[in-house]
Amino acid sequence: MQNRSLGRTGLAIAPLVFGGNVFGWTADKATSFALLDQFVDAGFNAIDTADVYSAWAPGNAGGESETIIGEWMKRSKIDRDRVVIVTKVGSDLGDNRKGLSARWIAEAVEASLTRLQTDHVDLYLSHWPDAGTPYEETLGAYDRLLKAGKVRAIGASNLDSAQLRAALDVSAATGLPRYDVLQPEYNLYDRDGFDGPLRNLCLSEEIGVITYYSLASGFLTGKYRSHKDIEGKTRGQAAAKYLDGRGMRILGALDAVADATGSTPATIALAWLMARKGVTAPIASATTPEQLTALTKAARLALSDEMIRMLSDASE
Repeated sequence: MQNRSLGRTGLAIAPLVFGGNVFGWTADKATSFALLDQFVDAGFNAIDTADVYSAWAPGNAGGESETIIGEWMKRSKIDRDRVVIVTKVGSDLGDNRKGLSARWIAEAVEASLTRLQTDHVDLYLSHWPDAGTPYEETLGAYDRLLKAGKVRAIGASNLDSAQLRAALDVSAATGLPRYDVLQPEYNLYDRDGFDGPLRNLCLSEEIGVITYYSLASGFLTGKYRSHKDIEGKTRGQAAAKYLDGRGMRILGALDAVADATGSTPATIALAWLMARKGVTAPIASATTPEQLTALTKAARLALSDEMIRMLSDASE
């Protein structure tokens, strides 16, 4: 398993990123620590989080995931250069704490650094577009963070091709730093948002890509095959939209390739993403050691051209 260059950032990451959205939500602190230990012990190094994780959970306010990651790094005494921490700014935390203004970015990054118990974020992402703030203001704020050493590289999540092109044009015209990484929603089922103009732009501009919802809210693990399967499940409702003919066709292809390789559908779904031109690494989360083992196996599984074609055809 080799690390992959993350666009022009100078960062190199293993081909799977741990999704920290579960920390402090469906994975408590002890479970999160054990999973993070297992992840890095298996040779992986990139962890994705955000300041808003996991504000949606009852009793949470946001920042829980970053706090757990920070406490884990301190407890494990891990070499800081051994892990690549990705976090995000811009989601609504209440009390007008949101968006991509220079004021809020300057404030939010300090809070993230405090929770993470570190002096720098490796990759800082704009979580959502902010139509009320000019790109020049946002990129100027990032420029100051980069020069201060508080951030090593910047990127964005949830931009379409026109928005990313506009941001890149501002960087070129002003000399401000550019978004060198994109985090789009992308998986075997949800392909329209990235395939096409956005993927082509990332390829032509050498932009690193780390995908989220890589397992389609758990649907591509194969555990949700009927509406009965999602009843009472914390994250199950998000998978309901995939329970259609196309979804079943994709699961059928995943099952076939999983059987042929002695793997699981989750492993195969991630291996397909890792093989996609333009994708640096998918993000995926786990709440048990067994789930995490299935995810990490994807990085060491080479799908045949025929298998990749079968999966791609099923998801067209």
